[in-house]
Amino acid sequence: MSALKVLVYGATGSQAGPIVPKLLAAGHQPYVVTRSAAKATAHAAAGAAVVEADMGDAERLAAITSGMDAVALTVPAFNPDPADHGRFFHNALEAARVAGVKLLVYNTSGPVIRERTGNPQYDMRLDLLAALRGSGVPAIVIQPTVYLENLLGPWTRLGVIERAELAYPVEEHQRLGWIATDDVAAFVAAAVERPQLAGEHFVVSGEENLSGPELAERFSRGLGRTISYRAMPLEEFGAVLDAAFGPGAGAGGIAGYKFQRERADIIPTWNDMRPVLAQLPVRMTSVEEWAARMQGAFAPGAAQLAR
Repeated sequence: MSALKVLVYGATGSQAGPIVPKLLAAGHQPYVVTRSAAKATAHAAAGAAVVEADMGDAERLAAITSGMDAVALTVPAFNPDPADHGRFFHNALEAARVAGVKLLVYNTSGPVIRERTGNPQYDMRLDLLAALRGSGVPAIVIQPTVYLENLLGPWTRLGVIERAELAYPVEEHQRLGWIATDDVAAFVAAAVERPQLAGEHFVVSGEENLSGPELAERFSRGLGRTISYRAMPLEEFGAVLDAAFGPGAGAGGIAGYKFQRERADIIPTWNDMRPVLAQLPVRMTSVEEWAARMQGAFAPGAAQLAR
């Protein structure tokens, strides 16, 4: 395949950042969109082009999208004004439509529920997908379940370091298909090369569907020491969020996980990956492999950094 020019949104963040090296490794030219070029120096050093733009500036997005073969769109999930999420998405989508890009690959950044729930986080994704379908822009949707990197937050990481305890606000029996951010990025990069799949919506998860104790067992093997699982009470989780991100952050976290517990029957948390991998061939990362890769982050000496 000839080299593609791919506009990558969100690449200075943790979710979309790994897309850039995967595109470069495949011989494509990524264009990293950022408000400040200083935030993308590592990508520039690796060979990516860096373009400064604010996703709130529709005219600027139209200008930088012109001439692109494809767009990889990840919109930051958390903004000071929640309305910005939708505005940023629509600006990027309209720019892609006007530019006539051959393919847009959209990472939903989380589960999509195919019915309205009254929960803004989930209902907004339905609105964005409806806009995408009605835009006329050829698109592939990548819908991840739950990121392994969530376990690097202080609500989990400190417990693993100090007490050999993996605590998370999910009940022991609830099964989740934990997926590495790097794997989601690999699916996005693979999709960029396959415009023939436009119209497809792929739910991507880890290959295993794990309960809390099974998750801890995989961690035990990866870290080489026994790790137990504890379902963290929502109030405790909220308190950690408030301490980490400021007062008020915990309320949103509690509401989100409370909803997941109450409506677990309608939230997609795992998918049989065999049909997906047949169309998007990606080497996936197991939980055990991911934990082993993150040995340093969970080592006893890392406790201070995790606070």
